[in-house]
Amino acid sequence: MFEGLSAGLLWGLDTVILGIALSRAPFLTTEQAIFLSPFVSTFVHDFFSSVWMLILMGVKKEYRNVLRVLRSRSGKFIVLAALMGGPLGMTGYVLSIKYIGAAYTAIISSLFPAVGALFSYLFLKEKMKPYQLVGLFVSIGGVIALGYTPGGSEIENALLGFFFAFLCVIGWAVEAVIIAYGLKDPDISDEHALQIRQLTSTLFYAFIILPVLGGWGLSMEVFRGSTVFLILLSAFFGTASYLFYYKAIHKIGASKAMALNITYCAWAIVFGFFILQETVGWLDIVFAAVIVFGSILAASDLRDLVSGSRKELKEEKKKA
Repeated sequence: MFEGLSAGLLWGLDTVILGIALSRAPFLTTEQAIFLSPFVSTFVHDFFSSVWMLILMGVKKEYRNVLRVLRSRSGKFIVLAALMGGPLGMTGYVLSIKYIGAAYTAIISSLFPAVGALFSYLFLKEKMKPYQLVGLFVSIGGVIALGYTPGGSEIENALLGFFFAFLCVIGWAVEAVIIAYGLKDPDISDEHALQIRQLTSTLFYAFIILPVLGGWGLSMEVFRGSTVFLILLSAFFGTASYLFYYKAIHKIGASKAMALNITYCAWAIVFGFFILQETVGWLDIVFAAVIVFGSILAASDLRDLVSGSRKELKEEKKKA
């Protein structure tokens, strides 16, 4: 649970820092740059994340093991998960923002833990107790309330926007489930899986998405400018977030890890307040607390917590 919450906290920090980068040149210089910014920033972010992982794998002398895992059957599932979560999920996410805006996209995309819990039940036989399901939907409700903007005008191309948002939901949900399946192989560690995931995403963006969209020119501008250091920093926290996320998936299952991961919406508010001095209303604080509470409830096993407490009490009595 701690690792799952840490994943959400660090992704919230990653989101705020990346948001600062996207508010600077060269992402705002032209209309084309504004359109390409989500794709280019995701590519640069995943590129640096894969570099951070390469450094970690080099320190641990795990390069050969990563190549061995990549050739295995489970390694190929990790590659598939990377394609689902990165290019499919993230592309759906940014295109949804383009057509229906960030608020509606955040609301719809927050459903991915619920869809992931369903897939986990169908394919991995992971079960959630009734109170855990209640916690999951309480958390999702908090995200929806946090992102809801009343009185919005009619949206053009809404159907297309909702389609891409649900594409994002499917991509992120399936990614977690496939990762959970791949990590059942005792020869694959969380770090191996993340290295393969980030490299796969980077290469797909580099050779498929950016050439199709004509995004290499903007990418080179980013690498040459000072904004690249902000993305490098955000990628560091993003890599740490993913490491915790994969560890949580491995230890407590995909459905519970996803429930904890969406707390990034709440943590982003906290970091936005301290780093950007953004105004935070009391409703924002309430909804953020609801998200965290619901996520913890969704990932908790009350029976284990109670039995653990009893065990600690018995040990204390013995010592006394």
